[in-house]
Amino acid sequence: MNLWFRLIWVLMTARRRGPLSLPSETSKLWFRVWPHDLDISIHMNNGRYLTLMDLGRLDVLVRSGLWRLVLRHRWTPIASAITIRFQRELRPFQKFRLETRLLCWDAALVVMEQVFVIHGGPRDGQPATRALFKGGLYDRREKKFVEISRLMSLLGVSEVSPPATPEVEAFLHADDQLKQAGRTAMSSSA
Repeated sequence: MNLWFRLIWVLMTARRRGPLSLPSETSKLWFRVWPHDLDISIHMNNGRYLTLMDLGRLDVLVRSGLWRLVLRHRWTPIASAITIRFQRELRPFQKFRLETRLLCWDAALVVMEQVFVIHGGPRDGQPATRALFKGGLYDRREKKFVEISRLMSLLGVSEVSPPATPEVEAFLHADDQLKQAGRTAMSSSA
């Protein structure tokens, strides 16, 4: 149930946080670790990070104006790949900030960085978790991902993607290798 409250909070407070200019601005959402976020090790559950990351990406969609286009065209946000690195645990009642920013893109998919930053205490400002996300908006009628150039044009943005950093290149390469391994496994089992 808490995830519904967080979802509603993100949507209801988006206007107060103001518009987000893509691709240069970063979404910042503040949260606290509640008891229902914990696992048996008494720190935030690994799966909860992924769920909260959805809210960070939703904030980007809503505040950039893309959400209206998603609803109008009935596009579906799709996660294609995520890699996550846990650096420090988030303990009960710990405050933290989730930062979500666009790093680069190709014809149909974007790569975003999402960082959980500790807020307060002796580790204030230190990253707890860092993730890279690859995904896009899928058009079910056309049965393909919406081209990023079209999305940028609809937003009035005419920027070219920055070059991928070495860690993004490694992430994309690992994702491609995993995809190829899956295809090989599927064809050999058929």
